[in-house]
Amino acid sequence: MAGISFFSDMVQSITDRGRRLLAAGARSEPVQAETSIETLCDMLLSSRGEASGMALAAEVLQRWAQLDAAGQQDFVRMLHEQFGPDMAKLDKAIERYRSDRSSDAVIELHQAAEPRRQELVRRLNLAPKGTARLVEMRERLLAMKDATEPFRAVDADFAHLFGSWFNRGFLTLRPIDWSTPADILEKIIRYEAVHEIAGWEELRRRLAPADRRCFAFFHPRLADDPLIFVEVALTRAIPSAIADVLDVNRSPITAQDATTAVFYSISNCQDGLRGISFGNFLIKQVVEDLRRDLPGLKTFVTLSPVPGFAGWLARLRKAADASLDDRTLKTLELLDDPSWADNPQKARVVEAVLLPLAARYFIRERAAGRRPVDPVARFHLGNGARLERLNFLADRSAKAMRQSHGLMVNYFYKLDDIEANHEALAQHGEIAASPEVRKLAATASTDTDIGAPVRRRRTEMQKT
Repeated sequence: MAGISFFSDMVQSITDRGRRLLAAGARSEPVQAETSIETLCDMLLSSRGEASGMALAAEVLQRWAQLDAAGQQDFVRMLHEQFGPDMAKLDKAIERYRSDRSSDAVIELHQAAEPRRQELVRRLNLAPKGTARLVEMRERLLAMKDATEPFRAVDADFAHLFGSWFNRGFLTLRPIDWSTPADILEKIIRYEAVHEIAGWEELRRRLAPADRRCFAFFHPRLADDPLIFVEVALTRAIPSAIADVLDVNRSPITAQDATTAVFYSISNCQDGLRGISFGNFLIKQVVEDLRRDLPGLKTFVTLSPVPGFAGWLARLRKAADASLDDRTLKTLELLDDPSWADNPQKARVVEAVLLPLAARYFIRERAAGRRPVDPVARFHLGNGARLERLNFLADRSAKAMRQSHGLMVNYFYKLDDIEANHEALAQHGEIAASPEVRKLAATASTDTDIGAPVRRRRTEMQKT
């Protein structure tokens, strides 16, 4: 950390020197208060001096931060309209490539096609805390929710650059425990996106016991700000409810007694890095570290939310989907009563209908590119996990009841099968799932009584 602090101080010193040079008129175009942000961007692109470049970058980012929402939208449009590719150079490069397919022609075409704003963003990154400010800039860009060409094009440039800057090779995996500096622990509380951390005492229960672990990825330019973190419970069995993991009165076990590692919460911390994939590397690295330190761990699973299920089911009901018979639709009306989960009889009736529909949601329903419709499923199944088990009323929090009617699932990371599962999904759209889940999916819309599979399963379990 001392080295990073020294580097930051040095960058700030160079930037301050550059500002003094600009203020003294060392350039032909000294920065004045009335100088437009567009002119500043042009000056930055034409800058050759390191100190003046850093100062200009800092000035642009400071001006941008002072803009209101409308001003920031205008800034995005300006980047699109004034800092795109040089069209004359691009046309020339295209013509050359059509007659000359040499490597030099390809390089010329590539360079001509790159928008000037990409180099502008690279130079803005030279400012003190430039990376953090650019991540914030993209966060604001995404919040604009504007699907027009200027916004799509500018966001594509940010995503392209961030994909390189936040490459796995630059990331550091660090354990988070009760001895971690308080400023980072505060961010863990704030960034937790799956199961809210109510305060310091609850955070201590998640970090301090011997059967709990937490890991986070950090980037050297965001040294004290995690990018993504995962919370892990070490257990003797695969949990079927989040209460099994977070129960205040649970009895901890020693790490050496654990056979199962449960990834029960994965939180992305930086909205400005949305769509920049490093979560898959996080899971794989954590598995490797846990196996090295605790060879007794044999099973690696998640206990995951299903954020898209309730919305999908609501759309199905609203459309009176042909696959839902009258009896099923009548049963699903019980979901409209907020107290249904507190009534054991109603809950049993709902379970008989809900689990087969949930299996159908995972196994049959598809988004673009034959991908799973559920975002968490896309992540874990795309990483090569297997959909292992559906857990009814596994999370009774208000958020989970609203998003998934309390449903949670276990994804199983069987290390020998990860690569094959990933390829099957990527190449053929095939979902890796346990026989139990497949059986539920197969009967979701073919049985006259959609709850029959669940009752048969209970009967078989009672017999055994």
